[in-house]
Amino acid sequence: MMAKAARAAAAWRTYREVTKPGSPKLMTRVRAIPRMIGAVMRGQYTGMGKGKLALMGMGVLYLVSPIDVIPDFLMLIGVADDFGVFLWLMASLLGESGRYVHHEHTVIQAPVKGQVEGS
Repeated sequence: MMAKAARAAAAWRTYREVTKPGSPKLMTRVRAIPRMIGAVMRGQYTGMGKGKLALMGMGVLYLVSPIDVIPDFLMLIGVADDFGVFLWLMASLLGESGRYVHHEHTVIQAPVKGQVEGS
């Protein structure tokens, strides 16, 4: 029961973060996910470790895998574990991609703007 409440709270925090004025919007975050994954793999973005990226990858594999810890034929419980993993994965991806978008704007694009203005 506590785990469900924690997942719901994480989803609520993510929703509030995505809808907060001035923060990257949902589609901006979604489009940033492939860039973020590439930057983490190349070591260009240290805001997220490869271990957390691997954990997220295992979450995706768990969702698409036909093998389940709690079988889906146990209606409520079987679907609830998948939904919990989905909520965690979405909250983690959207939160991390929002931080990555901020990183892109401050670390990557700021020097480019400085070079253009200085030219």
